[in-house]
Amino acid sequence: MANTTAQMSLDGFYESQRIDDTAAAYLPPAQIDQSAAFDFAQLFNDGVGAVEVHSRDSMAILGNSLAVMKRIKSKSIHLIFADAPYNIGKDFGNNRDQWATVSAYIDWCKTWMDECMRILSDTGTMYLMTATQHMPYLDVYASEKYHVLCRIIWSYDSSGVQSKKIYGSLYEPILMINKNEKSAYTFNYQDILVEAKTGAKRKLIDYRKNPPQPYHTEKVPGNVWDFSRVRFKMGEYENHPTQKPEALLERIIRASTNVGEIVLDPFSGSFTTSAVALRLGRISIGIDLNEEYFEMGLRRTGITTLYKGKLLKKEKIRKTKASSKYVRR
Repeated sequence: MANTTAQMSLDGFYESQRIDDTAAAYLPPAQIDQSAAFDFAQLFNDGVGAVEVHSRDSMAILGNSLAVMKRIKSKSIHLIFADAPYNIGKDFGNNRDQWATVSAYIDWCKTWMDECMRILSDTGTMYLMTATQHMPYLDVYASEKYHVLCRIIWSYDSSGVQSKKIYGSLYEPILMINKNEKSAYTFNYQDILVEAKTGAKRKLIDYRKNPPQPYHTEKVPGNVWDFSRVRFKMGEYENHPTQKPEALLERIIRASTNVGEIVLDPFSGSFTTSAVALRLGRISIGIDLNEEYFEMGLRRTGITTLYKGKLLKKEKIRKTKASSKYVRR
């Protein structure tokens, strides 16, 4: 894959990135499942290209997400989980997510949001994430042009040293949207029920009913989700700086799709979305422009165990130095 300097801004990076080598050319024939149960070619206006590699029910794509999505047919995807770069300076190896201005970043987000909504089915749902300081801009845009179904908070704890000058940030926002207010959408509430402490633990009786009845032991989750961030010692840990927990993706996929439907993650990173979607019986498509993460996706989805003659295996490396154990000066 063609590379650029790690310090260049992503607005320029996404414009200039090209794929010089085809991903499929580096896969041994035995590793490519020719008996795919799902015809991925039907999703693309120009068929399956050289940088798309797939198995029976999963596709991993090495490339620019915007360029790839422009090739996908309209109204063909049931669920999109878009965890794009946050414009906070994270180092992703072959690029750093830093735009020249906030306005440039927001404009870029609007571009991929529009493309996502074009390929989303009329009954589909998109969940998107970004930094807390940028979400208000995207919320207003989505509210005016599409329809916001829910505003979700992913809440987590912190194991590091918090700032002594301001309150620490212990959450990330998630926006759940669909095409318009009148659009039907999938919401399998029965598949995501959580414990209702009033009934399950306190075992209280609702005397307002006749006859009195115990409170329910389960309930639909609210819009504040408590999921731990992925830690180094967890089995699901991958070498990616912004990996999202499998439990978070499982709730989203269970709620907003049915078995056999198509889930797309245009900024796949660690390919957690694809891995969870497959486990739940969905069709998965993941896109990333970083070859290291693409390899991660090939491995996690079981598409292949070999790439460019290299055995793809999990090697855990800490994302940051363990400096959080010490007081920073």
